[in-house]
Amino acid sequence: MNKIDHSHHQIPVTAVLLLVMMSFVWGGNMVSIKLSSQGMPPIIAATIRSVFSSLLLWLYAGVTRRGVFLDRQDLKHGAVIGVLFGTEFLLLYWGATLTDVSRAVVFLYTQPLWAAIGAHFLLANDRLSMVKSLGLFSAFAGLILVFGSKSPELGSLYWVGDLMETIAGLLWAATTIYIKKFMWNRPITHFQTLFAQLFFSIPILAAGALIFESGRAIHVDSIVAAALFYQTVVIAFLSYLLWFWMVHRFQVSILSAFTFLTPLFGVILSGVLLGEPLPVLLWVGLSLVAVGLYLVNRPKAV
Repeated sequence: MNKIDHSHHQIPVTAVLLLVMMSFVWGGNMVSIKLSSQGMPPIIAATIRSVFSSLLLWLYAGVTRRGVFLDRQDLKHGAVIGVLFGTEFLLLYWGATLTDVSRAVVFLYTQPLWAAIGAHFLLANDRLSMVKSLGLFSAFAGLILVFGSKSPELGSLYWVGDLMETIAGLLWAATTIYIKKFMWNRPITHFQTLFAQLFFSIPILAAGALIFESGRAIHVDSIVAAALFYQTVVIAFLSYLLWFWMVHRFQVSILSAFTFLTPLFGVILSGVLLGEPLPVLLWVGLSLVAVGLYLVNRPKAV
């Protein structure tokens, strides 16, 4: 397993620019899901994403001579995180069709909040500090405001979509905690972890598509195809590889401090590209959530 270098307590300007770019790209992911759902049922799209991104990762591993398959004794861990990951994306994609992107991206990115709470009770030496607790309070106050910022164009089932995105954030946090608790000190690389998440999620997503979307019409035009390409190649393959490359070179706590930028970019892009209404209350709630996310992920002073 490649050891992570934790000696980089400061990151260069180029790395900061890369983090901002990744946050922008991730912020556009929910927009792309909304666009692809115009011609492709959401769970089918999520299945396609996992199938082709895992294939791309496998091909990349072959070219660079990296292993992506877990050892037999670690397959159970791969299956667990695959089930969590698959269920998360089933809810993420489905929920995005029921609510506005500007709301969905905020509720999804509650993940660091749930992870901080879970880590406090389940992981050693990862307790909630006063600053983190203040961040949680700020973020949850912001979520209340975001939920109350209903626009006239919201459908009647918007609250179901909000709930689905929140549960997806919970499952994302559960995946993170499981990896830290059971896989972090195992001889498992980040490539194996990513491949296991993508590969073992395929049966979950395929079953969901078969149960909930069997017989649904599919119409793939240039916009839907571009959105699927974005989700599969840009997000699940290229951006994750870049993220793991940075994880091996800089402290994760420093990198995670940029988490607050993703929902910010997501809300802006939902207004610019989808024309969604962005009420003032949404911006106030988003600001509180962003502050909370930063405080929860704020790196400790060196």
